[in-house]
Amino acid sequence: MNQDITQILSAFVVLFALIDVLGSVPIFLNYQKNGDDVNPFQASLYAFVIMTAFLFVGDWILQLFNVDVSSFAIAGALVIFIISVEMIFGIEVFRNDAPGGSTTLVPIVFPLLAGPGTFTALLSMRAEFRVTNIIIALLLNMILVFFVLKNLKFVERLIGVSGVYVMRKFFGIILMAISVRLFTSNLSGLLSSF
Repeated sequence: MNQDITQILSAFVVLFALIDVLGSVPIFLNYQKNGDDVNPFQASLYAFVIMTAFLFVGDWILQLFNVDVSSFAIAGALVIFIISVEMIFGIEVFRNDAPGGSTTLVPIVFPLLAGPGTFTALLSMRAEFRVTNIIIALLLNMILVFFVLKNLKFVERLIGVSGVYVMRKFFGIILMAISVRLFTSNLSGLLSSF
């Protein structure tokens, strides 16, 4: 039982750091400010379903398309980099062409919540943690994501308009740094495979 709790806590912390829902608050507020629809329940549910499915069939899906984890992570890193450029420079690169103007699936669910970092972590955690413990940790993270997305206006009031602006720029740089780290760490692995 103690081992299960330790595994759940360890998996929770890893996923919490990678999902970084609190760090993404300025991004969510930015899309909401632009009139884009963000559905908290759908975002949490889709992200949970996608990540749970990837936990079981991730390796098989990537092998099916002859794509290795490093290539997948690099592609995701580029998307995250573009989002960070939008945040830092206040420009629009990502054109929302989703039906009904919803940003719930892209880019909220993928790549912000269920991104290459979390996918890679899920595949590596399978080797050391029980699957049920990983799923519980994932579920706890998605409950947290739901509450943050549901209370964006409260968060905005809590930190203020200027606070949101500063956070957006700051976390844009953090997001850019994460994308660069994800890119470089996986590029070296990809180049060594040739």
